[in-house]
Amino acid sequence: MDGAGGEGTVRLGALNLRERSGLDSDVSVSSPVTRQKAAAAKQFIENHYKNYLQGLQDRKERRRTLQRRAQEAHVSSEEQEELMRSLERRETEFMRMQRRKVGIDDFEQLTVIGKGAFGEVRLCKAKGTGEIFAMKKLKKSEMLSRGQVEHVRSERNLLAEVDSRCIVKLFYSFQDSEFLYLIMEYLPGGDIMTLLMREDILSEDVARFYIAESILAIHSIHQHNYVHRDIKPDNLILDKNGHLKLSDFGLCKPLDDKYSTLLANEDIVNQEATTDSGGSDRPPWMMPKEQLQQWKRNRRALAYSTVGTLDYMAPEVLLKKGYGMECDWWSLGAIMYEMLVGYPPFCSDDPRITCRKIINWKTCMNFPEEPKLSNEAKDLIRHLLCDVDTRLGTRGVEELKAHPWFRSVQWDKLYEMEAAYQPTVNGELDTQNFEKFPELDGAPSAIPSVGPWRKVIAPDIKPAYCFLSFPREFLTCFVAVDDSF
Repeated sequence: MDGAGGEGTVRLGALNLRERSGLDSDVSVSSPVTRQKAAAAKQFIENHYKNYLQGLQDRKERRRTLQRRAQEAHVSSEEQEELMRSLERRETEFMRMQRRKVGIDDFEQLTVIGKGAFGEVRLCKAKGTGEIFAMKKLKKSEMLSRGQVEHVRSERNLLAEVDSRCIVKLFYSFQDSEFLYLIMEYLPGGDIMTLLMREDILSEDVARFYIAESILAIHSIHQHNYVHRDIKPDNLILDKNGHLKLSDFGLCKPLDDKYSTLLANEDIVNQEATTDSGGSDRPPWMMPKEQLQQWKRNRRALAYSTVGTLDYMAPEVLLKKGYGMECDWWSLGAIMYEMLVGYPPFCSDDPRITCRKIINWKTCMNFPEEPKLSNEAKDLIRHLLCDVDTRLGTRGVEELKAHPWFRSVQWDKLYEMEAAYQPTVNGELDTQNFEKFPELDGAPSAIPSVGPWRKVIAPDIKPAYCFLSFPREFLTCFVAVDDSF
């Protein structure tokens, strides 16, 4: 047979199967399942080489960083060579660790700390190291039936891409035949919703601190062209020191189809939010006390339902007229209102009424006489719960930071200073700041289901990773020591 490969070999491209088969080139002979598998394989290969090239770049950057800091510290050439050799050994260990597949049998599953429409969040412990993590466990059949696969993938990609102290860290992701798993850092301080349920309202100083940290967290994902769209108190988590990180422990979900029908009737969009016969349309502070208390009692249950809550959604999201990053700033305004007043600005026991109030925010956004809010706080809320064109943050985060309510905030030192609230945390396994959930199905099994295990995300390693094995007294001479080392 002709060709460079010699006799007995087939040259690539030597056979034109399409011409010989007589098949129409425009007719697809593959099934939907085959096309889906091909698309998945293509994405897997692309991600593999993207991660490989990124890994090369990261290793080069770590080497340059170590060389620069060693020179700045006037380290001798012999010591520099030893540092480089130590770094190479650490890099080799890291690459070996990356090649190791990780599955559910590598973790001991502990207490449930969150539930949602698609799964649960558990405290878990790595069997090899004893490290504590939060495991988000999502049922694949539910994700597929409700079209959530892309959402989970984008969340995983974001958490893997963003290296920010304001965002919960993702260490591993993998799957089996039934579930998708995200292994994330465990933040034992609970969420802001728990804090609000416990305290009812926050002082302006405490609210200012957490709204400021929320701004930094939201901005960090906006920098990566990601719109959260589901900013709410459930997704703002506190670490053991009381500092805030943006997460999705409430198992983030998009607007439920049920709510789409609420806006199908033009009357709901255009109708002014006047009081109906049941009184559900009146401002929250004019609702009967027992009705408002019932809303608060149902708040946590609603967060775990398939429906979710509308209270923090921007009108442009509800109307599906197209929206951008500015919708997250509306949500932050609604959270700030709840922190200072005790309930969201458009809350109602009827989601149709909540919808109507948000759409008609110009007539429904008011402040009660009590509690008293400063003029600066009211002004900031009004400039967040408003039209997109005039909403603070639409033209950049700096206009938000410059608002007079934040006059006392030291933005570059927020995460170094003592937090405004110190949660009670008794040990790394403490879950007292999360709701208790019964183990309905008994103790979770550590035996993996039948199905392939794939390690998708390598353990999070900061650029400062290369200094981890060096004595602290040496580090302090040329690098600011991070407490997370």
